[in-house]
Amino acid sequence: MPLKEIEAMQDDWLTVDVIAENIGLNPQSIRNMAATSPEKLGFPVVVCGHRVKIPREGFLAFARGR
Repeated sequence: MPLKEIEAMQDDWLTVDVIAENIGLNPQSIRNMAATSPEKLGFPVVVCGHRVKIPREGFLAFARGR
């Protein structure tokens, strides 16, 4: 999903699949890193059990270089 579409979304939370498509990584790689070393991702994540959610505004700040 292009960044413009993420910016236009109304959802406050993004899925790993949306993020993976945008930054060109495997979704499972993002899940693994979120569970073991979330600080290395560069954007905030929330891990609840096996689920990973990404705050849309936090990801947009990362994508814009902030």
